[in-house]
This record gives sequence, C-alpha cells and structure tokens, in this order.
Amino acid sequence: MVNYEQMLSDRVKITKPSGIRRFFEMAAKMPHAISLGVGEPDFETPWQIRRAGIQSLEKGQTFYTSNWGLAELRSQIAALARRKYQLCYDADKEILVTVGGSEAIDNTIRALVNPGEEVLIPEPSFVCYTPLTQMAGGVPVPLPTRVEDSFKLTPEALRAAITPRTKLLILPYPNNPTGAIMNRDELQAIANVIRETNIMVLSDEIYNSLTYGPDRHVCFAEIDGMKERTIVVDGFSKSYAMTGWRLGWAMGPKELMRHICKIHQFGIMSAPTTAQFAGIEAIRTGDDDIARMRDQYDLRRRFLLGELRSMGLDCFEPEGAFYIFPSIESTGLTSEEFCERLLHEQEVAVIPGSAFGASGEGHVRISYSYSMKHLREACSRMRKFLENLKNEQK
Repeated sequence: MVNYEQMLSDRVKITKPSGIRRFFEMAAKMPHAISLGVGEPDFETPWQIRRAGIQSLEKGQTFYTSNWGLAELRSQIAALARRKYQLCYDADKEILVTVGGSEAIDNTIRALVNPGEEVLIPEPSFVCYTPLTQMAGGVPVPLPTRVEDSFKLTPEALRAAITPRTKLLILPYPNNPTGAIMNRDELQAIANVIRETNIMVLSDEIYNSLTYGPDRHVCFAEIDGMKERTIVVDGFSKSYAMTGWRLGWAMGPKELMRHICKIHQFGIMSAPTTAQFAGIEAIRTGDDDIARMRDQYDLRRRFLLGELRSMGLDCFEPEGAFYIFPSIESTGLTSEEFCERLLHEQEVAVIPGSAFGASGEGHVRISYSYSMKHLREACSRMRKFLENLKNEQK
C-alpha cells in the first residue's frame, strides 16, 4: 500500500481547506436552501463585455498572449490607474495580467517571501492569505482588528507586530468579510510606520469600486512614498461581475514585477485570451455598469443592516465590498454552531467568522451579492431561527 501521507509536502498538510466552501457545498445538497455564503455577484456580466469575448472567439483569437497579457489590456489598466488614482504605471514592465486576483496574490507572496520570513495579515480577512503564506514557507502573523476600531488596522498594532523577520504586510481593504474601509488619513498613518522599515505591502483592492460613503476609495500606492513599496492587486470579478472569467492583475515596481512574472510564466503561461478581450471592453465601457450594480448593493446593504439589527444582533455598518459581519455572541453559540444550526434548521447558509481568522469568532459573514428576494426570504428564516433559539434557551 502507498503511504500517501508520507508523499504529501508538510506545507500542504498544515493547510486547512476553505471554511467558505464547506458551507457552500453543504447548502448545494439542500434543494431549498438559500446560500448567502459565496462572494459572487448575482448579476450577469454586462452584455457588451460578453459580446467582446464572443467576438474574440468568432475571430479565432484563441492563441496564447504575452506572458504579461495583451498589450492593449495592460494599456487600459494603466489608463484606469491614471484616471482613478493619478498613478502612472509602465504598461510594459509594471502591469501583469493574471488568472484572477488570487493568482496575483499567490505570485506576489511567493516572489517576495523567503522561508521563515513573516507576513503580517490583518484579521478577520479573506481566507487565502494565511495558507498561501504557509505554502510559500512564510510565517503568517495575524493582526487582530476590533469592531471598536471599525475593523481597521491601527498604526499601533502594526508597529507592535513588526520584527526583524517581517517581510510583507497585506492590506485587505475594502475588507472581506467585515466590509471595513480605510480612508486617506488612516492609510497615511500606516504608511508612516512602513517608512521606518524595509517592509513591502501587498494591497488587495479587489473591492475598490464597491464603497458606499461620500469619499472615493484611496489606493495605498497613492500615499507619498508608497508606490515603490506596494504591489497593488485588482481584478474584474467583483467590479464587473466577471467571476468565472478569471481575470485580474498586479501592478508594482518593475524591479519586482519581472520576478513576479517569472512565477506566472512557468505556472500559468498567460491568462485566458478570451477573458482578456472581454476585460478590454470592461474597462472601456463598464463604468455605468459598476455604478448600477453598486447602487443595488447599497440598497441591499441598508436593507440587511436594518433587518439584522431589528433581530437583536449587534451589527457593524459595512462601508465597502458586499458583506456584512454581525455579532452572534448574544446567542451563546460559537460561529460554527450558529451556522450549522441555521443551515440545518432553516436552510440558510452563512459563513462562520472563525473561517476568517480567530478574531472573527463571535461573528458570521453574510453576503448581500444576492437578490432582494433571496435576502428577504433569508431574513425571514433567520428571524424564525433566532426566535426559536430564544424560546429554547428560556
């Protein structure tokens, strides 16, 4: 018999599977379940973007592109950075088109982090940062954030966590799962700490188009002195409802990007050609679609916030992305227990906060990237679940 356990690498063995997918798969087996667990827009990719992909197939544009991506797409991404952030990137040497933002994150960590070096990760945060750090041989260092600080990374917490082995800080704002954002002054305070070090920053800004306050999103690379220290990760999945197209990008100093491209070159070759042609059209003509979808998310956000608070759950008001992160501590259940019971008793799937790091315990993540019809029915079932729970605990 083959001992498969011996065959596996130690790095893979210590990596836990995604806590998001577990509940998604459980719900998929329940025909009447409502899943609010996955961060995927319920909108179809806008038609003109789909048409651009279709037309590229009809024209036979099905060959590999440059490892860096189509030149026209990189030019559009550079133009987008100038338009939104007044940032100038060399489209030929500082922008890499990747298979979603996830590949850009993975490649950046692997390119920068040596075995034993530390990666600072504000938590709660998306589930990929810790396992990708571990698989690169790095040491993930969680930086717990608190609802009292609106789930924002503070300069004091950052400074206290830095050691001689610290190599990389991940800045995941707007944040998944909390919906927290950081404004210019708050990012400036983080930059003031970074300036005193030799630490690089991976700024995951995949939700940059989905903020709901009066102020626009600030890219960390906009802060004085941070462009040369930052790899910005972005993509098409959330802003343009293009999750299945698997298209993203990384942009940063050319001295680093050529090495990040090497990992992409040998592991991937190039992002899907059809998706790249669709991405060109998305940047060219997709601003109105982003605004339309953002208005709908904002409507859902305000509805869900009101409903959850009316159920008696303490709830931080999210200002970005499309997640809400209510506290369920008042129920006396752990986040895992709450989610499992809600799924089995009322067939509503949400994600335990513990899936996003230890500091997420006591909360659950609910995505409002679903229709109002689904949200209304889910809230009705959740209200019934909480009422039953109260009666049970009397």
